Amino acid sequence: MDWDKLRVFHAVADAGSLTHAGDKLHLSQSAVSRQVRALEESLNATLFHRHARGLILTEQGELLFDATNAMTKRLDAASARIRDSEEEVFGDLRVTTTIGFGTLWLAPRLPKLYEQYPDLSVDLMLEERVLDLPMREADVAIRMKEPSQADLIRKRLMSVRMQAFASPGYLDANAALNTPEDLQNHRLICQNVNATQVGASATLVQSLMTHDVKSLLTVNNYFGVLQGVLHDLGVGILPDYVTQDFPDLVRVLPEVESAEVPVFLAYPEELRQSKRISAFRDFVQEEIISYRKQLRDQQKT
Repeated sequence: MDWDKLRVFHAVADAGSLTHAGDKLHLSQSAVSRQVRALEESLNATLFHRHARGLILTEQGELLFDATNAMTKRLDAASARIRDSEEEVFGDLRVTTTIGFGTLWLAPRLPKLYEQYPDLSVDLMLEERVLDLPMREADVAIRMKEPSQADLIRKRLMSVRMQAFASPGYLDANAALNTPEDLQNHRLICQNVNATQVGASATLVQSLMTHDVKSLLTVNNYFGVLQGVLHDLGVGILPDYVTQDFPDLVRVLPEVESAEVPVFLAYPEELRQSKRISAFRDFVQEEIISYRKQLRDQQKT
């Protein structure tokens, strides 16, 4: 099959529109249409259902799109490896992690990474869904459990525990909070136990809910939980690393703590020699070392 026609087909399938594909490829709509029609004739198959709102892939089109999608990802991987043969650290780096870790821990530290590597472009993809690294949905991942996908290099970075925190303002304005039973006089801010999250956090929240909590605010990520706590709304269940960047938070109910949650960094085996990956990995490890040192210093005081 003609690669130029496949490239045009892939762009149309991805965009769902001849016009949008043409804009991306810098071709006219009529040129795109001719290429698609020629490909359909060569395959003796209809690849798109056409309707007023755009284009929908037929069953045959879905099969071809799966193939061109895989080809594109393989080409991206090859391109990345070729770029990484250079000495300089530059280019695009797609990093995926959870919304909580990405917003509360990683993003505030990225200025240091850019200071070291100003030509690096980071695409930070924050979502709870585990992206497929071998299929190049992302280059590197930081996850709250050990990745199970094959052909990945993985490194345990640190451990996290979920704990209870409140603001000084909230504690001054509300009833005493000495035991979990006192939560019946307070508002609990946490992730919904049915939301996608680590099991240790859901287990902790479920146990706290047995204490007849007076009021509840649930948020689908820890960034939202933190905002509620900072604005004096209640007692929040948050990862312990928030104390580094938000030292005014007060840990309450010291006996309230989740099981240990491991944090792993992972990337595909084929990117083992990637200088972009190495630079990011080393940066994260240095920040973890700094975090641990600060934690030890806080514990001494």
